[in-house]
Amino acid sequence: MPVPAENPAPESEQTPAPAQPPTPAPSRPSPMPRCAPLVPHPTARKLPAPPLPRPGTPTPQLTHAATALLSDLRRHAPELTLSAADIGTLAPAVAAWLEREAHPDTIRHALTTDLPQPLRHPAKLLKHRLTALLPPPLPSADDLAAPASNRPTVIPFLNCDGCERGIRSLTPGLCRDCREARAADAPAAA
Repeated sequence: MPVPAENPAPESEQTPAPAQPPTPAPSRPSPMPRCAPLVPHPTARKLPAPPLPRPGTPTPQLTHAATALLSDLRRHAPELTLSAADIGTLAPAVAAWLEREAHPDTIRHALTTDLPQPLRHPAKLLKHRLTALLPPPLPSADDLAAPASNRPTVIPFLNCDGCERGIRSLTPGLCRDCREARAADAPAAA
């Protein structure tokens, strides 16, 4: 048996609701001020990479030690297996570290800790770390000496030989009043 459908109201009886303008949502202040994006736009101009550090006076001993240190990195971090060309490129930077009296263990630690996984370009990472983490040169003994004081010399307090009043003087003597009294007595005595 067919179920009788409810009789819909005729269209004339259905009146559309009067159009009300939409009420704007209350504007809330944004919790954070708008600022520049943290990631630069892909087409933004990139700054040139800083050059690799170089030693002030390259010596064969520095170059040999730097090459040996770079070649040995793969024993400590297998991801850092470098080609001979990469070692030749990075050796002057390691020599600059050694010239600044950085211990080889310190250099090795700076280059092998916190490696990204996966490491796609080990030579680029080492170039960045050797440039960005370069220690400053050690100060000389003259730099560590205490600077000369520019303070004025303090003149000490002494007692006047005539009246025991406190006076400032580099040498023992009389105060102004005692000197004037003696000067006044001297012509009268003569």
